[in-house]
Amino acid sequence: MEKYVPEIRGTLRKHMIEVPKCIQQASGIRIFGKIIRSLAFTTDVAVIKNINADAIIAVYPFTPQPAITQAIMMAADVPVFCGVGGGITTGKRVVNLALDAEFKGAIGVVVNAPTPNEVIRTMRETIDIPIVVTVVSENTDFKARVEAGATILNVSGARKTVDIIKRIRDQLPTVPIIATGGPNEDTIMATIEAGANAITYTPPTPAELFKVIMDKYREEMA
Repeated sequence: MEKYVPEIRGTLRKHMIEVPKCIQQASGIRIFGKIIRSLAFTTDVAVIKNINADAIIAVYPFTPQPAITQAIMMAADVPVFCGVGGGITTGKRVVNLALDAEFKGAIGVVVNAPTPNEVIRTMRETIDIPIVVTVVSENTDFKARVEAGATILNVSGARKTVDIIKRIRDQLPTVPIIATGGPNEDTIMATIEAGANAITYTPPTPAELFKVIMDKYREEMA
């Protein structure tokens, strides 16, 4: 029987974003004593303050900057995984950004798929927090990534995500896996059943949320 969980909501926070409840069926990944099942994929501080995800995965398509890391860390009241590059930004700079993120309080760092194993190995020798390595292809040498120092594999393979997870599980039954859940509960459940331990969820943007609110205001003021 499912346990009753008392819930407390504030009047001003009733519009907060909630991640799909089915994500709670994932096993989760226990990191430094905290179990993480859901990660919000966003760098928007307003969204970060108003979403009920267990953690934030702050990866963005620009060169990582300590100022951005600091702003996100200040806004978040849940653990943050910070993107530190690995694609366009690589080499010693990635290692330095990872160390800076650890010093600022990140629970883990995320590197992009092109990151060389040598860079991951140097990061592992430098930092103590988890290294999350993004995987976008089923042709990736998963074992080499883990041997180099990857703590968690972050699968982002679009329509091939489930297939990639299954291939990882065939080779590495116990490696922690974070994965994109897709657009609905069915795709999220398929991802969990394939072997993902935690799910990244992309929340609606403030512009999308504002459209609904503004449409309502316009109707009321008409």
